[in-house]
Order: sequence, then C-alpha cells, then structure tokens
Amino acid sequence: MNKSLQTKLELLLERYEEVGALLGEAEILADQRRFRALSQEYAEIEPVVLCFRRLEAGADALQGARQLLADKDREIRDLAAVEVASLQQQLDADNNTLQQLLVPKDPHDGGNAFLEVRAGTGGDEAAIFAGDLFRMYSRYAEMQHWTMEILIERPGEQGGFKEIIARVKGKDVYGKMKFESGIHRVQRIPQTESQGRIHTSACTVVLLPEIDTIDAIEIEKSDLRVDTYRASGAGGQHVNKTDSAVRLTHLPTGLVVECQDERSQHKNRARAMSLLAAKLLDKSRTEQRTEQAETRRNLVGSGDRSEKIRTYNFPAGRVTDHRINLTLHRLPQIMSGDLGAIIEQLAVEHQADLLRCLDTA
Repeated sequence: MNKSLQTKLELLLERYEEVGALLGEAEILADQRRFRALSQEYAEIEPVVLCFRRLEAGADALQGARQLLADKDREIRDLAAVEVASLQQQLDADNNTLQQLLVPKDPHDGGNAFLEVRAGTGGDEAAIFAGDLFRMYSRYAEMQHWTMEILIERPGEQGGFKEIIARVKGKDVYGKMKFESGIHRVQRIPQTESQGRIHTSACTVVLLPEIDTIDAIEIEKSDLRVDTYRASGAGGQHVNKTDSAVRLTHLPTGLVVECQDERSQHKNRARAMSLLAAKLLDKSRTEQRTEQAETRRNLVGSGDRSEKIRTYNFPAGRVTDHRINLTLHRLPQIMSGDLGAIIEQLAVEHQADLLRCLDTA
C-alpha cells in the first residue's frame, strides 16, 4: 500500500471516530436533518474502516507468525508455515476488498436511465440499424426485468428510427448500461442493396442517468441574511410607517428576493421564503439540465463511422468492442439481447482502471 493511500485511510479513520462521537451528542440528536446526514456518512465509511482495521490486525499477526519460522523447534516452524500461508491468503483477500471499497462509486448507478438511439452516417440503413439496436436493448431490458417507456420516436423512411428516446426503469439500469454510450458501427448488406455489396453505417447511443426529482428545498437559517425596510407606497393612508418589507439574501448562492406586498412583516417574510425556495429549486434543476447536456456532448461525438466503440459485422457473425479489444462470434445472440458478456467485461475493465488510478494517486 502506497503512502498516499495509507494517509487517506488514516484520515478516514479519524473522520469515522469523529462522526461516531458526534452521533452521540444531544445537540445532533435534536437536529434530525444533521443526524440523518451524519448517519449516512457513518454507514458509508464503516465498511472501509472495518476492513482497514482487519487488514492492519492481519498484517501484525502475519509478522508475528513469520518470526516463528526461525524457531528452533521444527514442529513450531511447521505450524508457523501453515499459519503464514493462511494469514497471507486472508491478507490478500482483505486488501482486494479494501481496494474495491475505495473505488469511487457513481451515485447514479443504481437508478433509472434515459436511452437515446440516433441514426448517424448511412442514410436509410443507419435508421434500420438504429431500430435493430433499440430492439436489442429492449430485449436485454426484458431479461433484466426492467420496464421501458418510449418518450420520443421518429421513424425512418425505410424502417427503423431516425431517433428514438426511452426511459428505462429498474434496478441498476444506469450502472449496467452506461458503457453503451458511443458510436455503434454495422457492416452488412442492406435490404435495399441490389448489388450484394457490404455497406458500413453508424448510430449513436447515449445513456443518461435519470436525476431524482427534488421534492423540497430546505433552507438553513445560517445561510440567510434578512434585511427589513420601509415599503414604498403611493402616499396617503397607504404609506407604510413600519419596516414591513423584507429582503432575503441566500448567502451560498447569492440569490436575492424581496417582498413588500403585505403590510405585515411576517407575511412578507413568508412570501419571500416561498419565492426563494422556488428560485433555488429552479436553479438546481437548471444545473442538472446543464450537467446532463454536457454529459450528452461528451458521449455522442459526431456520429461519424471512425469514432466507433463497437462494430457489428454481419457477414462474419461477430461483434467487436474496440475499447477492450473483445471479439465475440455470437452476433445473433447479442442482437437478441444477450449483452451480458460484453457489459460484464466492460464493467471489469472499468473497475480495473479505477483501481490503477487509486494505486497511483
């Protein structure tokens, strides 16, 4: 284990003990929102800390057992050798578990996703292939016991789709399907080809996580600056002679709202709070849409054949995923929705990449 990773784990251990102590304080117990947040953090850290402690205890035990290998008594040496082998095996297993626990997790992996399939270069054949891909994903979804709801579809002139967008609902949808994003290329003889020539066409596939709906916006009192002032009016009996108007400034975002419609400061404050909550909700949703649009730009590419992630070669009956150099001669089964072998291998390679980044951090 490198020094950087060791330092991170020690800091994590300190935080674990700190959060554990905070959860026992009366002030935290009285604040349900903070209590829930700390409880969630504690639950997320705990498996890592317990594994790290087990790893440290195992390393100490292994060191002790190795010292016994030099004992004068042969029987003790033999017992120590068995113990060393067993402890080393457990240590390797715990080390692997710890690395898996430390790999950053995408918070969207367990949720639903939006599937977008669009015809790229290749004209009518690309649209037909887009239809084939969508059927492939539909059948894979059925095998996973997911449900699929079509949101937008633009049929191709000769069949298939110029564009089709669906919501896929179920457990771990995004986590399993996110690696499908990219350019999918097909090589085959189109139905409209009279000369029997093989054509190459392409489609773009995009998977986007479904963002959870924000049901409510909680505003901390410490995040607010409240200013009161005398409301302006037309004069006469309607002139407000008290500081009933309210201006709220949300310090973390800089959002400012004002209300002076009511003569009561209490009512103006309530309206201003409602307006601020609406503005914060709108800001959050706008940021989500911006993030999703950026994800789409990163994933889609131009739709050109050269930007392929996978090729479906019908004459040879094979599928090749170019990212991991995986070729399977199971084209009919894959087009029927049997994507498990490809998706699992992509997930394994992704996990390995994350572990390599962790080791060099």
